[in-house]
Amino acid sequence: MTINESTGQALERERAGRTMKVAQHLFPGKIEECIEMLARYGGNARIVAGGTDLFLWLKEGKASAETLVDVSCIKEMKALEERSDCLILGPGLTHAEVASNPVVRRYFPALSDGCRSVGSPQIRNIGTLGGNIVSAQPAADSVVPLVALGAECEIRGLSGSRTELLEELFLGVGKSRVDPTREVITRIIVKKPEGKSGNAFARIAPREAMALPVINAAVQLTVDAGRISAARIVTAPVAVAPFRARKAEECLIGKQPGSIGDLKRAAKIAEEEAKPRDSLVRGSGEYRKALVKDLVEQALLRAAGSLG
Repeated sequence: MTINESTGQALERERAGRTMKVAQHLFPGKIEECIEMLARYGGNARIVAGGTDLFLWLKEGKASAETLVDVSCIKEMKALEERSDCLILGPGLTHAEVASNPVVRRYFPALSDGCRSVGSPQIRNIGTLGGNIVSAQPAADSVVPLVALGAECEIRGLSGSRTELLEELFLGVGKSRVDPTREVITRIIVKKPEGKSGNAFARIAPREAMALPVINAAVQLTVDAGRISAARIVTAPVAVAPFRARKAEECLIGKQPGSIGDLKRAAKIAEEEAKPRDSLVRGSGEYRKALVKDLVEQALLRAAGSLG
């Protein structure tokens, strides 16, 4: 540290010294080209799509790359395909594109509403589903409903292709099992539930635009013969990843979806399972724990109401 230099200034200078300058920005036309480029630069290249998180991280020295491999021109990355048993979403789809898509809205309003809640209109027009997944922020408004919907990700690299549950890709806050210097998410698969189902997303934030959620929640209920046969309840940020309230889910199995008392009981159990920490930005853990109950209850009532 030099004379008259504060600790903060010294840390900033050290970080700037560690930051690797981006030397080139490449635009492959196919996924195969993308994988080849990542291999060619041996860990010094990195996938970018919208870049709403990555460019900030590069500026702050939290990430580094000599080469950016931009997937925004790859047609398959922007595809949206409906099949009899699932929707296949390209990870390059922006939040605005997903939010406004009538097919997504028809089957998965939770995802549509979650994408509509991301950032500002400018961010929604640039930021992508795949980017939100790899950024691994536990309260990402598009990722929380994807976890509630049981989404899977197809991931490709030099060693081949694999498919994993999205909820299993989290290693911690900002840490993903998808390595953007060596592999790329190529498809996001959201299966249509067997039987009648309903899903919903709920969120609370200090203001409408550009605000991090204090708490958000997403749920999916599946009904067979008039009884709940499957339930998924996800809340965030109450852990280092979107959190499955499994005890709350279990208590709903076999219950009638129209039983408000059972839905409220499940919301209360979800509150008991949640362990949010105190946050200067989002509020106290105790306050946010109470919000879990309210938001899960709202989401469950909406999901059950959509079942008719």
